Order: sequence, then C-alpha cells, then structure tokens
Amino acid sequence: MADPMPHAQPDPTALPFLPPPDAADPDARARGAATAFDSAFHALAARGWGGLSPISLALAQADWALHLLTQPAQSWRLALAAQRGAWDWWLASATQQGNGAAAGGDDHRFEAPAWHQWPYAPLVRAYRAAEDWWRDATHLRGMEPHHQEMVKVFARQWLDALSPANAGFANPEVLQTTLERQGGNLVDGLAMAAEDARRRLGLKPLPVSGHSDGDAPNDRPYQPGVDVAITPGRVVHRNHLVELIQYSPSTPTVQAQPVFIVPSWIMKYYILDLSPHNSLVRWLVGQGHTVFILSWRNPDEDDALLDMSDYLELGVFDCLAAIARLVPGEAVHAAGYCLGGTLLAVGAAAMARPGGVEGGAPLPALASLTLLAAETDFSEPGEMGVLIDESQVTLIEDMMAERGFLSGPQMAGSFQFLHSRELVWSAKLRELWFGERLRPNDLMAWNADVTRMPAAMHSEYLRRCYLRNEIAESRYPVQGRPVSLADIRVPVFLVGTEKDHVSPWKSVYKLHRLVDGELTFVLANGGHNAGIVSEPGHRGRHHALHTRRPGDAWVPPEDWPAQAERREGSWWPSWQAWLLAHGDGRSVPAREVRAAGTLGAAPGRYVMTRHAD
Repeated sequence: MADPMPHAQPDPTALPFLPPPDAADPDARARGAATAFDSAFHALAARGWGGLSPISLALAQADWALHLLTQPAQSWRLALAAQRGAWDWWLASATQQGNGAAAGGDDHRFEAPAWHQWPYAPLVRAYRAAEDWWRDATHLRGMEPHHQEMVKVFARQWLDALSPANAGFANPEVLQTTLERQGGNLVDGLAMAAEDARRRLGLKPLPVSGHSDGDAPNDRPYQPGVDVAITPGRVVHRNHLVELIQYSPSTPTVQAQPVFIVPSWIMKYYILDLSPHNSLVRWLVGQGHTVFILSWRNPDEDDALLDMSDYLELGVFDCLAAIARLVPGEAVHAAGYCLGGTLLAVGAAAMARPGGVEGGAPLPALASLTLLAAETDFSEPGEMGVLIDESQVTLIEDMMAERGFLSGPQMAGSFQFLHSRELVWSAKLRELWFGERLRPNDLMAWNADVTRMPAAMHSEYLRRCYLRNEIAESRYPVQGRPVSLADIRVPVFLVGTEKDHVSPWKSVYKLHRLVDGELTFVLANGGHNAGIVSEPGHRGRHHALHTRRPGDAWVPPEDWPAQAERREGSWWPSWQAWLLAHGDGRSVPAREVRAAGTLGAAPGRYVMTRHAD
C-alpha cells in the first residue's frame, strides 16, 4: 500500500522560521539571511539555556523588580514579614517548639519521623517559611499575570534546589541509610551515576549492585507488543502519519456503533492499552464494543513541514473514512485524549458546520463525542502555559529549524523543569544518595517512550492554540474556513481530573461555554495520566458527574461540585452506561478482523519507531 503524504501550504504567519517567500527582493533575502543566522545562533545557545528563553525570564524578573521598587509600602511589609519570620523561627528553635510540623500538603520530602525532631525540624521550618514568603512576594499588584506565574515557578525551582532534603548527609534519612548499609548506598549511587554518564555517551552500561551486564532494572522496560499494547487486533489502515488498529472482539455480539479513539500525538498511543488489567481498550472490547484506535508515527527530518492540517486530515478524517468502509452505514462514537481530543473537537466542528468537510472519501456521522483531559480553551492552560510566550515559542522554532522537529528529550525537558521536585531532585536523591533505582512500571515505561514533534505542526499548534486561542474564539481554520465548536450538536462526554497540571480541569470545563448541546462533565480524582487510566477495582478511585442540558443556566466551575453526583470507583463504567444510553441500542454479531488485506497484527509498525535524539 502506498503511503500518501499530502501537505497543505504552510502558513507563513504560523511558521516564522521559514524563509521569506519573495526571494527576488534583496531586502527580503537580507532579512532571511539574518533570520537564518540568528535562528542557528539561538538553537546553539539554547543547549546551554536548557531550552528556556532567557529573554522571557529576564522580562519577568524585571517586571517583578520594577513593581517591587515602585511599591514601597509593599516592600516594607515584605521586609517586616521576613524579620518576623526570622524571629519566630529563632524563638521556636531555641525553645524546641513546633516539632512535628515539618510535613504538609502534597510535599512528601519531610514525612520521615527524623525530620520532625531537633536539629532537623528547625531546618524544615526555615525552608517552609521561605516558601511562604516567596509565595507572598511574587504576588505584586500591576504585574503581568504571565510574568507573575513565571516568577513564582522560578522561585519554586530555586527553593526546590536548596531543599534540606537535597543536602546529602544533612538529610537524616541519607545518614541513617549510610550507617545501616555501611556506605554501600554511596557505592551503588556512584555506579548508577557512572552508568548514566556512559549511556549519554552511547557506551555499554556497567553492572549495578550485582546485576549482570545489561540486566539492570532500567534495562528491561515494558515492551509494546510483549508486555504492554497486547490487546489482540490488527492494523486495518495505514497512511504516512498514522496506523488505524481494529481490535478483535471478545464477546459474541457487539454494539452496532463502533468506538474510535484519537490519542495525543505527543506520546505513544498505548497509554490507553497498557497492561491487560488497566487497558482501557481491552476493557471497552470486553464491554461489547468494536474499538478502533490510531497510532501516530514518530516523525523524522523529512516530516518537518507536516502541519496541523495534515494531522487533522490524515489522523482524523482519513481514519474515519476507513472506518466508514469497514463498518458501513454506522455512526461512530468518537473519543479523544489530551491533544488528540483537542484535534478531534476541531474535526467534529468541521464535520458539523454547513458544508461539512470538503473532498476525500465520505465520512460517517458521529453518534457522540468524548473528550478526555482535552483543552479547547487555552486562555488558562495551567503549568505548561508558564513556559509559553512569544519569546519562548520563537526559541522553540529556532531549535526545531535546526533539525526539522522537536525531539522527545527536548519536550520532556520542559516537563521535568516544571516538576523538578518529583522528576529530578527526588529521583536523583534516591539514586545518588540511597543507591536505589525507581522500579519501572508500565506507566513509567510508556512515559519514557517519547515522540518527536514536526517543526511546522508544533509551531502552528503553539501559536494558534496557546498564543492566539483560535479554537475557543472560533478562528481556527479547517480547509480555509474557520470552525466553531458551537456547531457541534452531538452529546459530549467530557472528563477532567482533579490534579491535572497539563490540562487543568477548570480549563477543560470551559467547553461548557463553547458548545450548546448536551454535555456530561466528569471530574475524576488523580492526574493527567493516572486519572484517565483508572480501571474498575483500582483502590481509592472516585468521580463526580453532572449533565448540562440545552437551556440550563451557566454554572461556574467553583459551584459545579455542589450540584454533581459523587460516585465511588472508576469513571469507566459511567462512560460505558453513557455510551449505551447515547447509542441506537442495536447489537450485531461480533465483527472479526480478517487477516486478509490487513497490514499486520497490533500494535503495528509505527509504535515501534524509536529515535536516538
């Protein structure tokens, strides 16, 4: 089968790193040459900047400093607060009061009993006081909200680096472990550091703590098709960008209307098909659904000009057309996760507008739309928005122009920066000082299986969604015409998670303002990944849900929990009941996936693609 790769004409306003179109104009050529040089310089310098724009940081710091200088009363109040805090700390330390107040909130660094006793408790109190003071000091009247968030995040990074937990032998847990193991933890930690260094240099790893060469725990990750992504099925359609997988039935009859899932293109699709016990795909199949899911290809240098329209055409519309051929005459329950949900919402709006989607094969009707932790309004995008402004996007474009894509490690670096306490400091503390590797699980292995972002697509996504918020403002173009989510008339099932830092639930909730039809919103406990991969039987899971019907009054997100129905357990059964209620109620004999004419067994070819970035 041929792998077609249509390309839309790149939008020069969305892709500023492309050369100017008017090459005959000497001034344009001079600007293009200067831009190319500056872009290469920025890409080189970004390696030393950790991929973060120093201009954005400098502007945020200047904004904070200038407002602090021009607010003398506020400055005086903060100075007095610092003095009062120092005096309170000295008094409590001198009298050994306040022991046991070390731990708090979601910070688990100081939960060990030793942190609650002298001399460690005073250190923790001083650290907590510094956190509180900086949290107060970064909130100054008149600052740009984006700069205020940036200063707050960078202050937190600085404090996390100075945490008493990172102070080696000044950490009582490290000291106790070192005495118990007679220094064996330090030997193992140095061996792990050497192993990591050799890996970065492309050398063969050394043995660690009695493991044979190449048999260390992190050398045996969960493998797609072996340990994860093992739900039986076959690839039934392939183009240059995606493979479409149809899963084999496990019940004698199935619902007539199939389910089509669009995962995020930032990571591999099998987040929704992990181990058998927590695979959403396997669970849906077991509930009697014909399930299709697409697997995104990991792009390379030749895909630099793949843009958002390619992702929509090849990822959503082409796969829907293939489903229409495989299951003719049936409407489809479409579901999207994270950015896959954002893209699917745009596609659903284009299909619902007058005139629909032009050209190409006929598309099936949508029976319903499910969006899992997917933002459509990016005006309050959460932590990722802290690192996204004009200067930062320009730097990212310069980094992508060098190789034609944003690499997986570059993408992961931003997330590690935002969550350095858990992903950097705590992890390195366990390795270097305790001599312990994190024991991998299926979710960790999936998280490490990163993908690339084509330059054109990622630039367009950042500018159109984060900087311009075009989807929410009905200005996002599909086939040359802007779409409006208000055109979506099918029922919507919308899931947010309580601790989601990627797609905050209050941001996800904003879809209530953008669609007019029936919308069932579910708020599940957990985070962006664990809150979605929340199989029935998982201990401690709960969720709340409420359905907004046409004509109902607007309910702010702060008031929504009071009217929602709380349910114990996973949200998956609630979704299953909703799918049945919004289907046509027909059952048909199970649809076997015929091997003839298919393109290989699941998980397919594209999910196996890895690149050494």
